[in-house]
Amino acid sequence: MAYVISDDCTACGTCIDECPVEAISEGDIYKIDPDICTDCGSCADVCPVEAIHPAE
Repeated sequence: MAYVISDDCTACGTCIDECPVEAISEGDIYKIDPDICTDCGSCADVCPVEAIHPAE
């Protein structure tokens, strides 16, 4: 199951560099493409505001 980014995202950019499959796109709130996400959790591990969680 893919990870998702909540509205708590501050668009700091930390997660983009961590994603091994480039599934994260920039914006006011970053988004993760569920078709590309491999559920590795690297982005969630580095998010300073804990805005990234597994989809439910």
